[in-house]
Formats: sequence, structure tokens, C-alpha cells
Amino acid sequence: MAGTELRTFALRLERGITRFETWLVGISLFGLLSLSLAQILARNLFHTGLPGIDALMRHLVLYVTFLGAALATESRRHIRVDFLAAWLPARWNHRIHRPAQAFASLVSLYFLQAGLRFWQDGWQHAQAGERGLVLLDLIIPAGFGLLALHFLLCALIGPHPEPEV
Repeated sequence: MAGTELRTFALRLERGITRFETWLVGISLFGLLSLSLAQILARNLFHTGLPGIDALMRHLVLYVTFLGAALATESRRHIRVDFLAAWLPARWNHRIHRPAQAFASLVSLYFLQAGLRFWQDGWQHAQAGERGLVLLDLIIPAGFGLLALHFLLCALIGPHPEPEV
């Protein structure tokens, strides 16, 4: 019974996180498109650009990328490198799902740690006026953390039916 309760909890947690990520990626994409349009209009109509917008748009691209990757992982539409599945008989594919997802979670945790070191280095060397942009760099470790969480939840939930292409 504990396994069923854990799976139910993991499914609910995954749905809640996915709902939040969907809203956040939508807001980020809308902001990216709006700022791009504003910058294009400013450059073409007024022959100037809006200060700081290019750096903000670069960060929004990271937000859309990481959140999109997390959503793809949740829906099992991420890029998979299933080299074991190519060598093992088909009946083993179901058996290697959980260990493969757990391994992917560990790899993502490693990248989370590297992302935190990258962010801390940027924070230590940032000038006072750059700290706001450095805070936006937190999406790098947070994005890898979301990926690690999704892979862990995939390992707990078990395989879903193959997504339609």
C-alpha cells in the first residue's frame, strides 16, 4: 500500500509543479515576445534601443528553455538516449525505466551543483548594478533542479505509455 500512496503523491506533486511551470513559461514567453517587439519598435521608429532589454531577453530565453525542458520531461517528450534499450530485449525496456530515470536525476543534480557554483561565482564578481541580472541567473541551477525533480518523479511513478508523435 505504501508504494501506491507514494505513486499517488508523486503524481499529484508532478501535476502541481507542471501547472506552475506552465504558467511561468507562458509569462516568460509573453514577456520575451513583448520586449522583443518593444525593442524592434524602439530601434526602427526612434533609432535607439531600450537599455538593459537585450540582457533581460537573454535571461528570458533561458527561462523558456529550462521550463520547456522540464515540461518535456514531465510529458515524457524529452530527448532520450536509450542506448540500453537498443541492446536489450524489448521486455527489458520496462525494467530499465526506473533506474534510467534515477540516473538522469543524479546527472541533473550534478549539473545543479555546477550551476550553483557558476551562480555564486557570478554573484561574487558582480558589480552593485549587475546584481539584479545575476539574480536572474538562478534559473540555471533551478532549471537543473526542476529536471532532477521531474526525473525522480518519473522514476517513482513508473513508465507512462509512449507519447504520440
